[in-house]
Amino acid sequence: MRWILRTIVCILIQINFVFAQTDYYIQTPLESNWNVFKEGKSNAFKLRIANNFDDRNFEFSITQGKQLGMLFDSTGSFSWEPNYILVDRIEQKKLFQIYVEARSDSGDYVSKPIDLLVEHVNQAPVVNELKPFYVQYNTINKYQIDNSMAFDNDGDPLVFIPSVEELPEGLTLSSRGEITWSPSFTQFRSLKEKPVFLNFYVEDQPSKSRTNGRVKLVATQLDLPPSVAVIPNISRIKLRENETINLGFYLSDPNGDDDIDTFDYLSNNNNIRKQYLVGNTPTQYEFIWSPGYDFVTDPNDSINFYIDFYVLDKTQKRDVKRINFTVLNTINEKETDESNYSLYKGTMLRAWELMEQLKEKEEALKKSYNRAKKGKKERSVVNASLGATTGLSSIFTKDKQDLQRMISTIGGTTVLTIGTLEATEVIGKSMKDLIDRLNYVIEKKNEIQTKGDVFARDFSLKSSRRSPEFKKKMDEFMATMSLKGLVALELNATWEPKNAASDQSIRKTFKDYNKENN
Repeated sequence: MRWILRTIVCILIQINFVFAQTDYYIQTPLESNWNVFKEGKSNAFKLRIANNFDDRNFEFSITQGKQLGMLFDSTGSFSWEPNYILVDRIEQKKLFQIYVEARSDSGDYVSKPIDLLVEHVNQAPVVNELKPFYVQYNTINKYQIDNSMAFDNDGDPLVFIPSVEELPEGLTLSSRGEITWSPSFTQFRSLKEKPVFLNFYVEDQPSKSRTNGRVKLVATQLDLPPSVAVIPNISRIKLRENETINLGFYLSDPNGDDDIDTFDYLSNNNNIRKQYLVGNTPTQYEFIWSPGYDFVTDPNDSINFYIDFYVLDKTQKRDVKRINFTVLNTINEKETDESNYSLYKGTMLRAWELMEQLKEKEEALKKSYNRAKKGKKERSVVNASLGATTGLSSIFTKDKQDLQRMISTIGGTTVLTIGTLEATEVIGKSMKDLIDRLNYVIEKKNEIQTKGDVFARDFSLKSSRRSPEFKKKMDEFMATMSLKGLVALELNATWEPKNAASDQSIRKTFKDYNKENN
């Protein structure tokens, strides 16, 4: 019977060794830029399971971070055509992260975070059918091309460029889309007989992509005053620290764009520097600004100020556009993410150390249990031997009464003493106590392993660690790691692990642990 048990144990050890040596992992494509996507263009790749020596069947799925339009089947084939609105022109590139899991039919699974880089793709401007430009004689007529009809889906600044070959004499088209024309008597009379079309180009900045447009010129009355136009047309802006604003300015002059001399701004806040104003053309500017995390100093929760954007012509006449700003104090997300990752890693490190300590305690308790069983068996043999010697003393020493009494006294006293020691558990340790503590260690190991796997997987991404649930779940997990039998288990407060506490060692115990602050 014993050799059968030994054979079964050996087979189980060999099976466990084989599975322990199998280190499945998700393999990404080897070619470069496999994870780079462009807006409006489809790209695809395939994930595989490496070290799958036993040819298990794995099914893939996305557990976190899935975006609209992502297609990912169970074989690991991924495809995606990112929408044009995902990345703006200032950002240029944006990183999206998904968490991929592959699970076998036997219950094994592996997971991996995948970084997808989406690059901005410029779109040409859009020009819809415009309202007619109605003009009158002996008047400087002005017409502003509606920015709701001529626009750019990327939010790029637009510059309007006339088709010089078809431009009526005296008519000007400014870079911001303002048409100015004071027709002569002959031109006005011809226009009353037959309307004409003014062709132009709309060019986005700084990409220089062009789209054709046209506006119908009709004889009637229309007048637009000059101004400094701002896009979007707002007078008050509220934003948070580290948030970027982008304002577009279009300059015009009733005497012609050549009369423009200066465009600049003044502010009652000295932290607003001149470098934030960028000129794309002599009549089109951008104001791009992002207040840093130190812009609003404690204990203030916000700062209010204004900026006067002004244009001067060569005769020092001006037009001013005042915009009021409110900047709200906000949390530094980078520092918060680093702090949350430290809590995440520290919690997993504590769980790993406790698992290692419990493993060592389990081995020690198993050895003590085996010694206790062996000691009990040997004491039983001694009791039987002494009892037999005492019983036979009357036969071998029947002629020596004094020797007979001495043997009986020594043997009986020894048996009685051993029995008393067993009853009080002075010899060896209590087997019941050993079994109780061993069961507690195994139960606690399984609990920490299960909850540690869940915690490592649920909060492997920094976006998930930003949720209010993170610290709540961390406290619950830390409570799980408190041992009610700390004194009974005789755990050493100065214990140090045999293996170095590293990201690799933590991931070996909790395979969903993410060692990077992603």
